[in-house]
Amino acid sequence: MWIFGRKGASGFSACSTAAEVAQGIDASGLTAIVTGASSGIGTETTRILTQCGVHVIMAVRNVDSGKKVKETIIKENPDAKIDVMELDLSSMTSIRKFALEYNNMLLPLNLLINNAGVMAPPFTLSQDNVELQFATNHLGHFLLTNLLLDNMKRTASESQKEGRIVNVSSEGHRFAYREGIRFDQINDSSSYNTLFAYGQSKLANILHANELASRLKEEGVEITANSLHPGSIATNLMRHHGFIEGIVNWVGKYFIKNIPQGAATTSYVALHPQVKGVSGKYFADSNIANPSSLARDVDLAKKLWDFSLNLTENK
Repeated sequence: MWIFGRKGASGFSACSTAAEVAQGIDASGLTAIVTGASSGIGTETTRILTQCGVHVIMAVRNVDSGKKVKETIIKENPDAKIDVMELDLSSMTSIRKFALEYNNMLLPLNLLINNAGVMAPPFTLSQDNVELQFATNHLGHFLLTNLLLDNMKRTASESQKEGRIVNVSSEGHRFAYREGIRFDQINDSSSYNTLFAYGQSKLANILHANELASRLKEEGVEITANSLHPGSIATNLMRHHGFIEGIVNWVGKYFIKNIPQGAATTSYVALHPQVKGVSGKYFADSNIANPSSLARDVDLAKKLWDFSLNLTENK
């Protein structure tokens, strides 16, 4: 990643690591949920948050893997506060169970990092009969956020500390289907394209954050919602595309971020004082960036919100 080392307005660049953007930040007393925390940038985000004093709940599909990550982090940092809870974002039943258990624990919630995702699998339906990428990357996080929002509002009010919701999107949002979100063809296997469907789900992440930011602002709640591109990272997300994965591994040392760099923007948006009060923005390389025109479409964001609400309320 040495090619793209130019610093932006924040003072950070594509080469900055999560540790660098979080250096000197004391976030003691904050509680965070990180989805997909058992691998890749989710693990690194968890590690950095705990180093800053955050109590992290790892929301993971594979609890055994999550526990191994927890053990590794605690070996490095014995003071780390980490819990592991099961969450399958492709299942609304699992999401509702997770949210109910979490809220019943009476834990506060300052930071919600919607990080988990799948990338470009063959056409598959989720347990709720929704195309898997849309279900996992967007719809699951949409439902999870709604079920935890009252907790976050209460926490922000009682603690007088800003809550932050962070959606990990991708520059892949620029390569969605032409119409952006195919509301009438979400489950159409005949026209399914693995990469366009991924782009659609990542576009939905940005639209979700934007509409949520608008609603929270109208309520006067001290909670921000932002989205971000972590960078092109060689993780197991590309396991369904062996050829692409091979190319990535070949040229990676020049163009692809490593995992500590990949977790930087998430850590920046979640923790950095520069982002205080900033909401409804899209970040890349730890700086505010410009998403596609579809990602800025207010009407599309509202339509997606209503569509997602209808899907989650009827399951």
